[in-house]
Amino acid sequence: MSTSTEQLTEQLAATTLLRFATAGSVDDGKSTLVGRLLHDSKSVLVDQLEAVEHASRSRGQEAPDLALLTDGLRAEREQGITIDVAYRYFATPRRRFILADTPGHVQYTRNMVTGASTAELAVVLVDARNGVVEQTRRHAAVAALLRVPHVVLAVNKMDLVEYQEPVFAAIAEEFTTYASELGVPEITAIPISALAGDNVVEPSANMDWYGGPTVLEHLETVPVSHDLTACHARFPVQYVIRPQTAEHPDYRGYAGQIAAGAFRVGEEITVLPSGKTSTITGIDALGEAVDIAWAPQSVTIRLADDIDISRGDLLAPSGDAPATTQDIEATVCHVADRALAVGARVLLKHTTRTVKAIVKEIPSRLTLDDLSQHPNPGQLVANDIGRVVVRTAEPLALDAYADSRRTGSFLLIDPADGTTLAAGMAGESFATAKAVSVVEDEEGWDF
Repeated sequence: MSTSTEQLTEQLAATTLLRFATAGSVDDGKSTLVGRLLHDSKSVLVDQLEAVEHASRSRGQEAPDLALLTDGLRAEREQGITIDVAYRYFATPRRRFILADTPGHVQYTRNMVTGASTAELAVVLVDARNGVVEQTRRHAAVAALLRVPHVVLAVNKMDLVEYQEPVFAAIAEEFTTYASELGVPEITAIPISALAGDNVVEPSANMDWYGGPTVLEHLETVPVSHDLTACHARFPVQYVIRPQTAEHPDYRGYAGQIAAGAFRVGEEITVLPSGKTSTITGIDALGEAVDIAWAPQSVTIRLADDIDISRGDLLAPSGDAPATTQDIEATVCHVADRALAVGARVLLKHTTRTVKAIVKEIPSRLTLDDLSQHPNPGQLVANDIGRVVVRTAEPLALDAYADSRRTGSFLLIDPADGTTLAAGMAGESFATAKAVSVVEDEEGWDF
């Protein structure tokens, strides 16, 4: 192997993966920003660029419309808006990226929840001419609810306000104050022009007053914690392996993907919800025995005792096992067109376990515009975010969503046809103790 090949191999091995989502109001330029990122980072294939140029010319545009690189649905191209979440994969020498371009319309707020649910960073765009609007606050609140650790405020269309620093500073201050009150831990404001390419990949010559990173530079350097060994160790069982062959007559292994933390041979574990304990005698990864495994590896764990374990059970260290409960209080985002009402019978899917459940209460519905809680709405409709109390038929081992996004989240499913009704986050809503007012309101839905 040549030296240059060795260096390239080492460089690729050192790159990390960043999942991030874009959000913002309609026409703020999210798709254009994404297209600019892909284009200027040389992540667009020649035939893709040619197709975009052809589509742009057919619409009477001289320059290629980079938004078309992400707006893949015909309805999106015809209307010039983003409807569905568009996922894009690209890489630079410093990092690999999975990007979710989410819609800006109020009626597609649920799509933003989908795109940001696994994101480690959210880019919230603001039109420099309009400043922080209701949808900006709504997306900041959703990012806070989903515990997205890093938020970038991209003040776009700076070219249309003559690249004035005071315009950027006022917007950045207003947004930072609001997002900080919600508990967003890190906020970075960057002035950009996605159309002209200012501060997207290359530094802008028009804003010498700005000394911070470009969008791509920040995406490449923002710290992403992949050290999950410090997290609460959780292993949802997906499959029980019993070959019962002449070569492996007594082999019994429990296969699955480690959701968080690390497991070691010799460690005492507790099986939930039964509460039975045993000791790890072996861990098999990729066909080989290892002494330790960590998230998100897929492994097979062998135990010292023959315990009745099946799909849906959870293995956790005996000294750090979550409590089991049948009464779950959580924040949910309703994603289905049909309403979720008190008394509804649903299926609750948590990791690999699916149980019957009933919605006992809907204590409140959140208005993201002013963070007020409207009590006892009776039901949640599409795009609503509210608090629910669910009673399950069997005990579940949930963590608080604040402690683990993997084992603190769940889905509510319609048992009749399998439609996903709501995405849930167990525990408190926001990271801070910010008090939200309870308002008596009979005026109907906010979305």
